[in-house]
Amino acid sequence: MKIVADDKIPYLKGVLEPYAEVVYLPGGKISRADLIDADALLIRTRTRCDQHLLEGTAVRFIASATIGFDHIDTEYCDSNGIVWTNAPGCNSGSVAQYITSLLLNYAGRNGRSLKGSTIGIIGVGNVGSKVARNAEILGMRVLLNDPPRAEKEENNSFVPLETICREADFITCHVPLDHEGRFRTYHLADSSFFSSLARTPFFINSSRGEVADNSALKQALQQKQLCGAALDVWENEPDIDLELLDLLDYGTPHIAGYSADGKATGTAMSVLALLRYFHQEKKFDRSSLREPSLPENRELDLTLPEYHFLPDPELIRRAVCLSYDITADDSRLRAAPSDFEKQRGDYPFRREFSAWRIKAPERVAAILARLGFTVV
Repeated sequence: MKIVADDKIPYLKGVLEPYAEVVYLPGGKISRADLIDADALLIRTRTRCDQHLLEGTAVRFIASATIGFDHIDTEYCDSNGIVWTNAPGCNSGSVAQYITSLLLNYAGRNGRSLKGSTIGIIGVGNVGSKVARNAEILGMRVLLNDPPRAEKEENNSFVPLETICREADFITCHVPLDHEGRFRTYHLADSSFFSSLARTPFFINSSRGEVADNSALKQALQQKQLCGAALDVWENEPDIDLELLDLLDYGTPHIAGYSADGKATGTAMSVLALLRYFHQEKKFDRSSLREPSLPENRELDLTLPEYHFLPDPELIRRAVCLSYDITADDSRLRAAPSDFEKQRGDYPFRREFSAWRIKAPERVAAILARLGFTVV
C-alpha cells in the first residue's frame, strides 16, 4: 500500500510505516503525478481534492485530519468510488479555548463584563456546543442558532438568526461552508447581515473564511455597525486583506483549532479510519499514536499575595492565558502577515485547559474546574 500524506500532519511520521510506503509532501503542492500509484491520501485543508487532482490516479481513500471537508469534492469522490472521511469534533476543545481567551482578553482590555452579556452562536455542532458551554460558565446569556439542527430535532432551544442580530453583544460563527441550498453559509455574514444588527456587537469568525464577506465586514467596521471584530479565517487565504487586519481587534492565521490535543485527535481519527478501510486495524498497535507532551511551567498559583486584589474575571483570564493567550498569535500575524502559511505550519506547541494545573481561591476554583483545568 502506498500513502501520500501532508507533511504538516502532526504526530503521523512513523505511525503508518509498518503497513505502507508513506510519502510526505507539502499539502498545497500535492499533484496528480504524486498520486498516480497511491492507494490513499492523508490531507489537511490545503489540498483540494477534486477531479483535477484525482482523475486517473489509483487513490481509493482520502482522510482529512480536519473538522471541515469543503476542500474535498465529495460529489466527485462519491461518483468515482473514492471513500473519504474527515475528523469531526477533533479540534472542538481547541476552538472553544481560543474563543474563551478571545472573550476574556477583549473584556479585560475594554473594561467590559462578560457576565450578563449576550453571545449569539451561529452553528451549534461539536465546536459551537463547547463554545456555548464555556460562555455559560463565564456567566453569559447564550443564544443558539442552527437551522439544520432546529429542523431535524424540533428543538425550541434554537432561535432565528434575526434574534441574534437583535439581541447579541457578541456573535461567533461555527458553521461548515455551504455554497448553496437551503442552509447556505457562504457569505452568511454579508452587508445585509451587518446592517440588520441592533446592538453594535463584537463579531467573530473562526469557521471558514467565506462565511463572512470580508469586504462587507470591513465596511461594517468602518461604519461602526460593529464595536469590534476578530478573524481566524479569511477569504483568499493566505493572501489576507491587510486593511481589514488593521481594523480588527484580533487577527490570527487560521490556528484556532491548532492545539496539540486537537491535532493528535485528528491524526488518530484519520489513521484509524484508513486502517479500518484497508482491513489493517486489528494489526495496529494503538500505542504508536503519540500523545502530546505536557507543557513546561504548567502550574499557576492564583492564591499568591500578588493576586489577592485582582477581580475574579482577571484571575480567570490569567489562568486561561497561561494555556493560550490570543494576543501572542495576533501580534505575530500583524508583524509578518506575509508569513501566514509559515505561521500555520510552524505553530507553537499549545495544550488545552486539561493539561494545566491551577491553584485557585475557592471563589473561582469551581469556574476553572468547569472550564476543564486541573484545579488543586
